[in-house]
Amino acid sequence: MPWANIHDLFSGIIRAIRADVSSPWFYAQFGIILAGMGLALGFATAVRGNMASGALARTVEWPLSLRLILRALLRHAGILIFALLMGLCHVIMAHAAVPSYLIAAAASLATAWLAVRMAASLIRNDFLVRIISIVAWLLAVLGIFGLLQPASDALDSVSIMLGTLRLTPLLVIKVVVFLGLALWASNILSNFLETRINHSRDLTPSIQVLLTKIVRLALMVLAVAIVMSAAGIDLSVFALFSGAVGVGLGFGLQKIVGNFISGMILLADKSVKPGDLITVDDSSGRVNAMNTRYISVAAGDGRVFLIPNEDLITKKVVNWTYTDSSTQLKVNFSTTYDADPNLVCRLATEIASATPRVIPLKPPSCLLTDFAETGMKFSLTFWIADPDAGMDNVRSDVLLALWDAFKRANIHAPYPVREIRLQSGALPVAPVHEARD
Repeated sequence: MPWANIHDLFSGIIRAIRADVSSPWFYAQFGIILAGMGLALGFATAVRGNMASGALARTVEWPLSLRLILRALLRHAGILIFALLMGLCHVIMAHAAVPSYLIAAAASLATAWLAVRMAASLIRNDFLVRIISIVAWLLAVLGIFGLLQPASDALDSVSIMLGTLRLTPLLVIKVVVFLGLALWASNILSNFLETRINHSRDLTPSIQVLLTKIVRLALMVLAVAIVMSAAGIDLSVFALFSGAVGVGLGFGLQKIVGNFISGMILLADKSVKPGDLITVDDSSGRVNAMNTRYISVAAGDGRVFLIPNEDLITKKVVNWTYTDSSTQLKVNFSTTYDADPNLVCRLATEIASATPRVIPLKPPSCLLTDFAETGMKFSLTFWIADPDAGMDNVRSDVLLALWDAFKRANIHAPYPVREIRLQSGALPVAPVHEARD
């Protein structure tokens, strides 16, 4: 009868509990757990004090992910130390053939609690934190009751054969969990290496970006290969999907692949580098980031242009700072024929030389370019070393200074003059004939 089976089950559990409670090892394990709590609390307090005294200050240059992990571990150092102590005691007591079921349960619960707290501290997605919490507590409960191995065998008993690959729910769970951890670890390591590369003064900005992209891609590929090999999956089974991937690249992903390859070419040939001042079509600004698919160009007025890498390969690009950061500016103006052109050129060059941000090592020059209908036309050229600070503002300063200097020298700007001449005299009037009857 079912009720009889249930009664026998609960009776066996009660007898086992009575036997455990009456055993001296039960109280010994309980005492070890209490002692472990006290030691963990003392160690955690000491560790927090030592780290807060200056060790955290030395981690300022670490990547953000590593700093968050370190702070989360310090915040939950007591749970971590308690779980380690209980795990060590369980291993020692099991090796000595001494009962340690309570210590094993305490270690499992402490590990699950640590996993939940670390996930809540590091992950901002509430749904993902909830999933991790459920899985951690489920594994802890299965481990306490000794059902972890039977559950693992049950998940491994259902399988689907894909060629030589035996696909089971247990394999899928292992691959998903370990692949997520491996990619997360590779992201942290790549961020750390990226920080080191960007702080290197021996590398140009383009080489720094190229190395960071290669390192990030290599670490991701390595993480996937390690997880697949550890799970016992032969990577040759994925050759079946290579044809589908090739078709996808040929039809739908050609622009993405083209931008990726174009970005690698730009980083290798250094035609466009972070910090360059460029103009593409109507977009002009300073390159502040080079990504896999596009470059980010800051216009200086709050706008940021995202230009695909392929456009920098196929279109005309003006790089104002390709060989030299100095930029030549030109100001065109006119005067009337009453002015002395030699005096005009001398005043213009003096004004340009006295304007801030104009390079003195490259003297300004003024040329008379045309005798126009309304006056003489001049072209004033000069150089500045910081075009990223703006070019129109320098032109404006030069023109304002020219206006003041020309007024003092009685030099006038031309403007169109129209003359209307009226001739005196009466117009002939046609005779008027009256009609007669």
